[in-house]
Amino acid sequence: MLEITTLIVYFSLLLAVAFFSYQKQRSDTDFVIGNRSMNFWLTALSAHASDMSSWLFLGYPAMIFTNGLIGAWAAIGLTFFMFLNWHFIAPRIRTATEQFNSVTINAYFESRFADRSGSIRLISAVMSILFFTIYISSGLVALGVLVESLFNMPYTIGISIGLLIVVVYVFMGGYRTIAWIDVFQGFFLLAVIVFIPTILLMQIGGIHPVMNAAAAQKLSTSLFPDFSGRTLLYIILTAAGWGLGYFGQPQIITKFMGIRHVSEMNKAKWLGISWQFTALTAATLVGLIGIYFFPSGLDDPQRVILNIVQTTLPAFFAVLVLCAILAASTNVMAAQILVVASNLSEDFYKRILRKEATPSELLRVSRISVLIIAVIAFVIAYFKISTIYRLVLYSWSGLGASFGPLLLLSLYRKSINRYGAFVGILVGGLTAAIWPYVENFYHWETPSSLVAGFILSLFSIEIVSYFTRQRTTIKNN
Repeated sequence: MLEITTLIVYFSLLLAVAFFSYQKQRSDTDFVIGNRSMNFWLTALSAHASDMSSWLFLGYPAMIFTNGLIGAWAAIGLTFFMFLNWHFIAPRIRTATEQFNSVTINAYFESRFADRSGSIRLISAVMSILFFTIYISSGLVALGVLVESLFNMPYTIGISIGLLIVVVYVFMGGYRTIAWIDVFQGFFLLAVIVFIPTILLMQIGGIHPVMNAAAAQKLSTSLFPDFSGRTLLYIILTAAGWGLGYFGQPQIITKFMGIRHVSEMNKAKWLGISWQFTALTAATLVGLIGIYFFPSGLDDPQRVILNIVQTTLPAFFAVLVLCAILAASTNVMAAQILVVASNLSEDFYKRILRKEATPSELLRVSRISVLIIAVIAFVIAYFKISTIYRLVLYSWSGLGASFGPLLLLSLYRKSINRYGAFVGILVGGLTAAIWPYVENFYHWETPSSLVAGFILSLFSIEIVSYFTRQRTTIKNN
């Protein structure tokens, strides 16, 4: 009864925020990027809260619990590359999208490369919708499994409740609502993930018993267990295989586009990175503490934080962790649904069907698009076509390889043209989509699908742009 009551109260607060911001939506620009009016702390916390899904509580601690401290290279890679994202991408994309009057990165690509055919925007939208729909379904699967295991409720009920909550507050409030909810949930997530290892380390006498337990199980107690080629390759692929994806995540890039003043970006960067560093450090400690409490292992390592809380802390804290996991999942799904809805309204409806569509009409189409994507994601989640981890990795890699290389080059290389841009998106997306099915043949580390797609996309953009530069010059003249 305590669990149900707490969940009802928590999500009632979220819906109240959505209702309050509903009347503030006047156009698609309001709905998609908040009319570029967000302050630095709202931008920072929204960007990071919409990034850290239930992976922060379930997937990442399980990685540490299973592999030891060497698994922390995933967190190091994410933090390092997100810092680069804030520093090199955020200010320039905010300025460029305002100059081109673009509210999606697909529209920015089209304007940046003067693509009158619409091919770049369409291939961008296709890749975005494909990988995001799968990404959204992974969040629904997580919610369904969580509700099913903790409340003994049917899996279908779990994904239905989660989807209903997300759709309602995205449909009503759009970008502004998601940003404010991200701030609220960002503080909540941080408080929960920091509190658990802090109180438990005080109970067991510090970090030394934890490290001794890891050493007894022959798990890594160092970031560099050895300096063999295989270990170094694992470190590089783990750090880059996750971190590189940040350059191509539209749900994060759009947060940069919504900040009020570019001059505030530096403050947003340090606030956001501080949040991320603290959260990932605490999640690392949770995984290590799990090694101490469960020396014989767990049937499902992803439940390590739930098992820790249920066996060591009062029931109320278990409910808080449950709320935090649900909050993390809904944060990411909301941001992703909003991006896909903007793709359908801006890149398909406005670009192909009604170029003269009014702002209010596009706002209506955006809201209808939310419902369409929600239904498709529900169907994928219902049939459980894959595990949560594989769905997330597949989608993260696909988005990062499709858009990351082109976004970087578009902001720093004037020689890139529309032919290179189109091929780069296509090559990066297809490589990331196909690679997981062939990589097992070579026995490479799983994150290499993103690394391979990213590198091939970079080369494709440069090579195709180089060999078509004369053709572009002739057409422009």
